[in-house]
Amino acid sequence: ENKTEWLDAQNNPEDLSAGTRKVSFSRELYIEKDDFMEEAPNKFFRLKPGGEVRLRYGYFIKCNEVIKDESGNITALHCTYDPESKGGQSPDGRKVKGTIHWADSKTCIDAELRLYDRLFVKENPEDVGEGQTYLDFLNPDSLKVITAKVEQSLKNVKPMDRFQFERKGYFCVDKDSKPDKIVFNRIVTLKDSWTKIAGNE
Repeated sequence: ENKTEWLDAQNNPEDLSAGTRKVSFSRELYIEKDDFMEEAPNKFFRLKPGGEVRLRYGYFIKCNEVIKDESGNITALHCTYDPESKGGQSPDGRKVKGTIHWADSKTCIDAELRLYDRLFVKENPEDVGEGQTYLDFLNPDSLKVITAKVEQSLKNVKPMDRFQFERKGYFCVDKDSKPDKIVFNRIVTLKDSWTKIAGNE
């Protein structure tokens, strides 16, 4: 509690010349909702009760307790971390298969993400039946706008800057973006290996 540690993270794991950035690690972190499953099947290697994963550029953590509200919604996970596993390796040689991403609740910032998808649900929207028009095949999910937690290192981005959010896709800073309201547009999605295994892709 009341302690922050700064860790080194690679800017581009495929290009070491891109350098590193500092990411903060403290007691309370955010993780992706998809990276936890309370009743997980065998091939789910992300976080689960009693399971251990590697935090990207951080430590091994183990989920000990699931906290829920009165409606049964998960609100928090109580975990312990292994201080000997900094950088993702453990001196006792134990292996963990899953690596997940995270943001420090103390330093992360809010950003608006605009997730664009296909405009039409049909490959050829002009191939219509009687009484139909191409408007009948508009994709209702062609744009989703969400608020996300992102690293504080992104607070000074400028319009048209581009980034890869690992496992999520490639994003470009929108011209509407302002220092007090950062806006990213997703320009390319990435395949998620678990989504494919689970049959959701």
